[in-house]
Amino acid sequence: MSTLLVTHPAFLAHDTGADHPERPARLKAVLSALDREEFSGLRRREAPQASLEQVARVHPPGFVDRVIEAMPQTGYVAFDADTICSPGSAEAALRACGAVIAAVDAVAGGEVRNAFCAVRPPGHHAEPMQPMGFCIFNSIAVGALHARAAHGFARVAVIDFDVHHGNGTQTVFERDADLFFASTHQHPLYPGTGGRGERGVANNIVNVPLPPHAGSQEFRGAMERDVLPALRAFKPDFVLISAGFDAHRADPLANLEFEDADYRWVTERLVETAEEVCGGRLVSTLEGGYDLAALASASAEHVRALMAA
Repeated sequence: MSTLLVTHPAFLAHDTGADHPERPARLKAVLSALDREEFSGLRRREAPQASLEQVARVHPPGFVDRVIEAMPQTGYVAFDADTICSPGSAEAALRACGAVIAAVDAVAGGEVRNAFCAVRPPGHHAEPMQPMGFCIFNSIAVGALHARAAHGFARVAVIDFDVHHGNGTQTVFERDADLFFASTHQHPLYPGTGGRGERGVANNIVNVPLPPHAGSQEFRGAMERDVLPALRAFKPDFVLISAGFDAHRADPLANLEFEDADYRWVTERLVETAEEVCGGRLVSTLEGGYDLAALASASAEHVRALMAA
């Protein structure tokens, strides 16, 4: 079976304003890298818009309505100092959720082996009642709860290797023993959460904070020592990845020193683990990554590993 790429032109219409790091050029860089001949075997699909009911599994309906109503007809609106939206942002945010849902459906139905969602805005910082950190709706959490509600996968896991802690995903997962969240991230760094002591109701949260300038050795050690054994012990029915590429040594927003090869390695290990525990069912979605060249090369390594599964 093949790997599915889910994306949509509407993601480029999410305008965050001049000089904002989470800009349309990010997605253009990823898609340009994936347009090379070696990726011709990818199956490609446009992301649908998630329904309000699907988003409401994570975000209360009144909140979803208020966010959509707050989107401007012209110009910009700021939900916080980092989270800037424009007239195209509501559609982009709904399609980001829809991309993960469509990918889950394709993998759950046996249509494809795994999937990568090339989306923006990212989602993992969005709290149930608060857009933040460039994120409007928590698309990976929406996808995880869809996997359970629509396909009966009782136990769902998210692995997050973005340089920033996925506080929103943790908030959604931490009180549900059948949801597992593991994160490697730089600490101290925005948003300030993700300490090792944050364990969830059933040790279903695993945080591995890494100090500034940690690199390949520290990252791979954290995965082998903390994340992968906990993921195997949890025995999920479905695995999702918050694939942020901003821990790369070239990224301007943080101070970790990962290499392209680390992203290939971690994807291979997560694919192997998913094969062991849940028949290989795996969906990945783009989170951060703000140096365009590093984002393109690292995401290409990630997708190469998915296609090799």
